Amino acid sequence: MKNRIDPELRETLELFPPLDIDNIEATRQGMAAAAQMNEITIDESVVISEKMIPGLENNPSVRVKIYEPKERTETLPGLLWIHGGGYVLGTADEGDALGQQFVLEANCVVVSVDYRLAPEHPYPAALEDCYAALKWFSDQADELDVDRSRIGVAGQSAGGGLTAALALFTRDKKGPELCFQMPLYPMIDDRNNTPSNLEITGNMIWNYDLNEKGWTMYLNGKNGTDEVSQYAAPARATDLSNLPYTYTCIGQLDPFRDETLDYVTRLSRAGVDVEFHLYPGAYHGFEGIVPTASISQRAINEYVGAVKHALNRTKVAAK
Repeated sequence: MKNRIDPELRETLELFPPLDIDNIEATRQGMAAAAQMNEITIDESVVISEKMIPGLENNPSVRVKIYEPKERTETLPGLLWIHGGGYVLGTADEGDALGQQFVLEANCVVVSVDYRLAPEHPYPAALEDCYAALKWFSDQADELDVDRSRIGVAGQSAGGGLTAALALFTRDKKGPELCFQMPLYPMIDDRNNTPSNLEITGNMIWNYDLNEKGWTMYLNGKNGTDEVSQYAAPARATDLSNLPYTYTCIGQLDPFRDETLDYVTRLSRAGVDVEFHLYPGAYHGFEGIVPTASISQRAINEYVGAVKHALNRTKVAAK
């Protein structure tokens, strides 16, 4: 397996400490400390703000971060961003660099949602927080100077899983209409039994054992049973029709490779317009771990470009 890893990605992987989600609080604190040491540069042309917005009924308020251009000459499209972390780690603050890049290159307003994490808050807490953020984004579109007909949703890993789940949920609930979804290397199958799930073991950022633990925490131990909803694990959805224009990508050495390939195939068969990229020699979250690698730069440029294209295709079609 090591020999298959892209040479530019290999060295950092060997230095990367294995994740320990058995000691979840200590891992979260370690990640927070590391983030403080690697302070993100804020571009002067981007304004970043925070708000506490209403949660769904009987749910607590939800923290969101808003990224928007300091100056604008027109109403812009919007992107709801959902961070990753196996449903048990991460915060909205991790999206600071990418949020700014989306604003600057895709010319949009980004709202990043700080959803509740498992195991303290298992499914459906995270999905309900994401839906609350999407509903607020659409309801406040005039105040944010955003075109509510051009709002998309995107996220990485568990954030990609929540992206796919939110697209299904809002379709079935007849909630705010999405023009685009971008579930990047999404965590969508709780059964954890595909060939790629089974072959990715050892320190590969995310692996079979971590995946099993993450799903167990998120689903309160119901993972792998018949009690799991399609809104918890979108790979279980049987009807993928009428979902929005989709872009996704994954590394060939990612445990989620096969569930993503299956998802893309079934989206295509359901008549959903979908673009997909498979990156050889790349493990889970490679472009975030080694952003300077050539393959990482390609991936980032391609998915930022996909956001720019997708959020503006509706505008072009309307002319």
